[in-house]
Amino acid sequence: MSDIPAFYPIGTPGTPWGDAERDAWRTGQQVKRSYRDDVLAVVERLRDRFNVRQYGELHYGADHYPLMALKSREWDDQLPTVLVTGGVHGYETSGVHGALQFLERDAGDYAGRVNLIVAPCVSPWGYERIHRWNMQAVDPNRSFVADSPAAEARALMALMEPVGDVLLHIDLHETTDTDESEFRPALAARDGKPNEPGEIPDGFYLVGDSENPQPEFQRAIIEAVGKVTHIAPADARGELIGSPMVAPGVINYPVKSLGLCAGVTNAPYVTTTEVYPDSPRATPQQCNDAQVAAVRAAIDFVLDRGAR
Repeated sequence: MSDIPAFYPIGTPGTPWGDAERDAWRTGQQVKRSYRDDVLAVVERLRDRFNVRQYGELHYGADHYPLMALKSREWDDQLPTVLVTGGVHGYETSGVHGALQFLERDAGDYAGRVNLIVAPCVSPWGYERIHRWNMQAVDPNRSFVADSPAAEARALMALMEPVGDVLLHIDLHETTDTDESEFRPALAARDGKPNEPGEIPDGFYLVGDSENPQPEFQRAIIEAVGKVTHIAPADARGELIGSPMVAPGVINYPVKSLGLCAGVTNAPYVTTTEVYPDSPRATPQQCNDAQVAAVRAAIDFVLDRGAR
């Protein structure tokens, strides 16, 4: 008998899920909001300002989800290319709505200065169910690898494969209280491992690439976002979510080896944002504004340095 304590209502402690457990988990996932109303309707409003491309479609049972990207209408190969992604984890609301807000209100400021590619909701099944995983209980943000198990990741990789050089990629995420109450326990149960409780940072932070950290770039984003919402302090161990804080509000991961969306290109400037929407000090609009501030600061940084 396993000595791993029960911590999740699906599965047997210490035993990875099989098909029956995945089916039981999937049965419990209910639609809570509309991808069509919240995302596709906004994309339609933007068709007169951007080139809109359907780069894939998810077929999950009776549910079909077109995957949409928006590109600069006046594409110029002499300009640097910027990729913005949101909703890789569908439950991370401000990643999706921050990307859409940037398109609606801010992207015009960069016309003729950069080529933009924006995929505002990479995981629409997860968006509708406010969940981290896709329908197969796979985390898309650990799946940007060869022979990916996630259709969401495969589609975005196929979109970006012919693009060529990308200067900047900013991937918009959140860290929420449900990471600790639901998603980490579910992950441990799915994989048959013990749950190791963590601590949710109170505030905004960034995840850079440990193989190419770019500290000045990360600092510029933190400074800009600090004018919109508070930056997460390190915990008593000097860490954020179990990783050493290398600068105020910044940790680093090896993004490619972990299969993160931030590693989908070979861009020299890469970061993942992490907004904290459950803070009593932040409203939903502040969370969206923080994402937009991060995108703007990232683009402004590379433009100020004349990078091509």
